[in-house]
Formats: sequence, structure tokens, C-alpha cells
Amino acid sequence: MRFIYTLLFYLALPLVMARMGYRSIRLPAYGQRWNERFALYGLAQPPIEGSLLWFHAVSVGEAESAVPLIRAVQTEYPALQILVTTTTPTGSARVSDTLGQSVRHVYLPYDLPDCVGRFLARFKPCLGVIMETEVWPNLYGACHKRAIPLALVNARLTERSARGYAVGGSLIRDCFRAIALLAAQTPSDAQRYMGLGMSPERTVISGNIKFDAELSPSRLAETRQAREVLFADRPVWIAGSTHPGEEAVILAAHHLLLQRHPDLVLILAPRHPERMNSVANLIKGRGLSMSRRSEISDRPVDKQVYLVDTLGELKFLYATADVAFVGGSLVPVGGHNMLEPAAIGLPILFGPHVHNFREIADRLQECGAGALVTTAAQLTEQLHGLITDPLLRTRRGIQAQAFVNANQGAARRVLEQLYPLIDAGIIKTGRQH
Repeated sequence: MRFIYTLLFYLALPLVMARMGYRSIRLPAYGQRWNERFALYGLAQPPIEGSLLWFHAVSVGEAESAVPLIRAVQTEYPALQILVTTTTPTGSARVSDTLGQSVRHVYLPYDLPDCVGRFLARFKPCLGVIMETEVWPNLYGACHKRAIPLALVNARLTERSARGYAVGGSLIRDCFRAIALLAAQTPSDAQRYMGLGMSPERTVISGNIKFDAELSPSRLAETRQAREVLFADRPVWIAGSTHPGEEAVILAAHHLLLQRHPDLVLILAPRHPERMNSVANLIKGRGLSMSRRSEISDRPVDKQVYLVDTLGELKFLYATADVAFVGGSLVPVGGHNMLEPAAIGLPILFGPHVHNFREIADRLQECGAGALVTTAAQLTEQLHGLITDPLLRTRRGIQAQAFVNANQGAARRVLEQLYPLIDAGIIKTGRQH
């Protein structure tokens, strides 16, 4: 079955490359470093000397989850080199911003036998740590053949995704043979993986590492200063990781709110940077005044909308707001990470489509920290209540932060499960840490 998968991938490759070229028109980063997509490194990535641990984080959210683990490994295994792969330019930027030169970084190559073979031959990892839900048949098969164990950590699997993977049948079951450890976020996630063929003996429940992400005290101090510079005493709400179809609802709500709160400012952060110009046109079409983050980052904002057209700053900007709406939830995307604003102590609003974060959304509602909205009118009323009532806003923010604090510790639990695999990999390579 893998032969058929590989053949179809080769046949689809021209379409994949055309799509990358099209995306590069709006976001030039997609047109760069294509050699890494084919694992053609030349002299740019010299071979690794010493034992290497490989982390894969497809995009920004997964990169954020990987950071606490990577930093803990760097502390406890200072001689162990670390490679981090991503798939998207935004994920790549996040790795560079948070980890800098302390790790090696390339894009994960396409899941084709020759590309995967060159990647593994160049870097020779002693262990691969895959964040969340990334299953690539040729990559996993090549790792299994080379006796490179894989750990799938912070693993989540929605019912919808499980049904999709089930179509793969033996192809997916073969992938799981390469997984030495699966650390699932919840019992439900673990059950879905085991239903697809994952061994119960190699499956543990660790919790969600995203609870462990936090802004450093120095970064929090920067946000307080940025809030004073950018917005002074103006009330601020933020809509983060928004998708097509959501901005129109958000801008309609903001337009209504301005009638009651004339000095209100909306921080609007679309999920995909290549959409910035189309979102800017929506703002202008609503008759709202706008500033761009790339143009104004260190002086007062005097407009009604602050459009975030830069990368990797969402967590920072959440901390400058009073209330957060988390996107990907008014349209059937599945929602995005609600824990980032919760950890900062913000009241959280979201739409009905949150299947990627269903348990978190339900628990935020149960503890009074989050609220579900489905229309512009509902979003307007929820925001009006929170803007008008500072005590309500503070109480919900405290409940959000308490919820996050009560569920921390997953990173440590995962690391304890990884210790034997890391040690075995180091011994196998004949080099101690």
C-alpha cells in the first residue's frame, strides 16, 4: 500500500510545487529554501558530529509546544545536539526566534523515499520526537528500517482525523511500528490511536504540554510597556489566528462596539500572513481606520484597528489586550490554541467549531473563563459586558489563569518518558552526554 501512496505522491508533486510557488507570491518565504524540501543540503548543512536528537514541529503551535521540552533536554544533556524541523515558514520563524543558534534547523523534506533517505543519512538522529499529529508513511518506514525510534508526544487525534486515518488501514498500522512511545494528551486521544493499531504497551497519557508554555517575566514587562506606548488607556480586544469568513463577523462586531466605546481598538491577527492585504481591504470596506503592526510598533496607535502583519508575535500581543477572541472557531477549522491567552489571564471568547480543542473549550466554559459566541451580535454583547465591567473581566481572567496553572506539568511527564529513549540512543551511537 505504501507503493501506491508513494506513486500518488510523485504524481502530485508538480501540483505541490505549483501551490508552493503560488503561495510564495504573497509570502516570499514559501519560495525560499526549496532545496531543503528535497533534502538537498550541499555545504549549507554540514554533517553532525556527535549524538543528535531530532524534534519535528509542523508549524507555530507545535513549535511552541516543543520549546519547553527542548530547553529541558538542553539543560540535562548539554552535549546532545538538537535538530528541529518544521513544515511552514511561520514555524521556522518561531524556532529561530525562540531557540536561535542553540539548535540546527531545516524544513522537513517531502515524504518521498529518496528525500527521506537523504535527510536521515545527513543527520543520523538517535531519536525522533514528533509533536502532536504528524504521520508520514515513508518517513516512519525509513526510521523503522534504520532502527531510529520515534516518540509521538503531546499527541492528539480528533474523531474526524481518526476516521480519516482509518482509511489508510495497514499503511497507518505500519507507521505505528516505528513509534516507541506515544504520549497522548487525553485518554480519548489514546483510545483513538489504539483503535488505529497503536500498541497499548507503548501508549501513555501525559496531558497537554501547551499548558506549560508561558511568557518570561522580562517578556511580560515588555508587554506592559508596549501596552502603555501603543494603546495608553484605550480598551483593547484581540482576535487571534482568524480565518476567511471570520474577519467579516469580527469587524461587524467591532463596528457596533465603537458606537458604545468610541476609543476601543481591535488587534486583528489573521492566521496566514499571505492574507494581510485582503484583510486590510475588508477593514477599509467597513469604513474603519487601520494601522499595521509592521509600520507602527513603537509609537501610539490612533486608529480603530491594529492589523498584525508580522510573524511570531501573537502571544506577546495577547498580553497587551483586555479580552481575547480565538479564531478558527467561527468557521469549520477546528479552533486554535486557547491556552495562550488563558495563561496570560484573559477572558476568552470562541466560536462553535472547536473540535481541535473541544475538551479545553468545554472546561474553560465550565470554570467561567470562556464563552461561546456564534454571531456578530453575540460577540458584541459579550465584549460589551467585559469592557464595561472590569470586575467581571478580572474574575474571568483569574479563572482562566487558575485553569492553566492547575493543569501544568505535562512537559516534565513527557521528558521522564523520553529519558530511557534518549539514553539508549546516546549509548547506541557510542557517545556519552
